[in-house]
Amino acid sequence: MQLEQLQQEAIELLKNLISTQSFSGEEDKTAALLENWFKRYKIPHKRFLNNVWAVNKHFEKDKPTLLLNSHHDTVKPNSAYTRDPFKAEIENGKLYGLGSNDAGGCLVSLLATFTFLYSEENLSHNILFAGTAEEEINGKNGIAALLPEIPKIDVAIVGEPTLMNLAVAEKGLVVFDAVVQGTPSHAAHPNTDNSIYKTAKVLEWFENFKLEKVSKNLGEVKVTVTQISAGSQHNVVPAKTHLVIDVRVNDKYSNKEIEQILKDKAPVDEINARSLRLNSSSIPLDHELVKAGINLGMETYGSPTLSDQAMLSCPSLKLGPGDSTRSHSADEFIYVKEIEEGIEKYIKLLEKALK
Repeated sequence: MQLEQLQQEAIELLKNLISTQSFSGEEDKTAALLENWFKRYKIPHKRFLNNVWAVNKHFEKDKPTLLLNSHHDTVKPNSAYTRDPFKAEIENGKLYGLGSNDAGGCLVSLLATFTFLYSEENLSHNILFAGTAEEEINGKNGIAALLPEIPKIDVAIVGEPTLMNLAVAEKGLVVFDAVVQGTPSHAAHPNTDNSIYKTAKVLEWFENFKLEKVSKNLGEVKVTVTQISAGSQHNVVPAKTHLVIDVRVNDKYSNKEIEQILKDKAPVDEINARSLRLNSSSIPLDHELVKAGINLGMETYGSPTLSDQAMLSCPSLKLGPGDSTRSHSADEFIYVKEIEEGIEKYIKLLEKALK
């Protein structure tokens, strides 16, 4: 199969994906576009909900399996767009449109790579491609729903824009709801137990709180109070002040450990995690994929942003064309050259690591 042909067809597929609305939970039409790709190349595939997947031609049960995964859902366009977010246009080498950078370019590049290697024999790993839904909302019908339906995964490449550098670790996420309790009263009367005033010291504690273990790739655990709410009318001192705390977890702690530390130490009356499922992710630096990438001139780093890696229990690497700083921005774009080079680099990486 000609690489140049695959590159051009991948770009055309991305144009069609951009032109097809696929907000999280509404990806049925883009799932159909992925199915059409496999039908065109006569590759057997399956669909579960809005997740589309396929395995390489010479899949062997006794071999370990490499997952190539990216998502085809998008966020909703923000109000700062000056272009039609669903109109795929190429200008000055840039392909504009919603989802072009996050993560359409990665998705079509991984799909083209899978197609290029589909019939390869004697690989050290099976290859499984999965184009998945609901990544942007960490939804239950995305990769989390697909994992029980597919063969066991031993290692994964998750396609997100990294400028084709190797994100060898990714921070996890836990969101906490906390309560500072006080004594309700009429605002006209004395009250030394005002929950809002008490919250000032709590906020200072969170601002200064540090966890001891620092990761080489991900740095410190980042604890940030992001929301605060209390009261319903001007003349009533509220009984409670509510806080929301966003915690970005490095690979030195599990989410369960973070939960217990905050329950033990935080100076609040209640604190509860919304979910503990979005753990940090990493891959050993001596893994064949990482060594192959470094050999190709790719740099390694730790990623502060969350992806579907958080749903995987195996070692995983985040890697893809595009730039994370463009994600969710107005007039989102990816360079056409980034896609073409991304496909070439994915193929070289896998050929080096799996042959």
